[in-house]
Amino acid sequence: MLGVGAVSYASILGAFPFFFMDRYTLKSPVTHLVVKRLLPAPLLGLMSAFTVVAVRCPEFENGIEVMDRNGKVVGVSKKAGEKAVKETALSRGILFGTTFFLPAALMHFVERANTAKTPRALASIRMLLIMAVLAGMLPTSFGMFPQCGEIKREELEAEILSSTEETVLFYNRGI
Repeated sequence: MLGVGAVSYASILGAFPFFFMDRYTLKSPVTHLVVKRLLPAPLLGLMSAFTVVAVRCPEFENGIEVMDRNGKVVGVSKKAGEKAVKETALSRGILFGTTFFLPAALMHFVERANTAKTPRALASIRMLLIMAVLAGMLPTSFGMFPQCGEIKREELEAEILSSTEETVLFYNRGI
């Protein structure tokens, strides 16, 4: 249900600038530049981050397991869950925002250089740029934060503080 809500929300938010532009007959070149070229990348990044937060909402509510250095589960922490979801949402937002923004910016220069003569050639170049940027950003996005995150003992809940003397605890961030 959360996935359906996230996809619906992303679709509505993605269509809203175009609806707004048509409704109020904003046809200036600057408006078209902003709505068609500049606005989609940050919107896609925000929607990707929001989707991660919406789908992983139970980790905010229930928490995730935290472990000591030996891998022994010490307890379940909501604060570690919040940190894990925030890190994943940030990495997803950067992944998809950059993957959408960079090819659009590079296509501007390709179009100005007039290297591709037909629309089919332009579409092929756009797809190649998207694949190249995505191939570079995927490992970058996954490598931004370690899979096994660390959280200081002082940042955790009281029941976990009383159950261990470790100064740093670990959690699985998820994908």
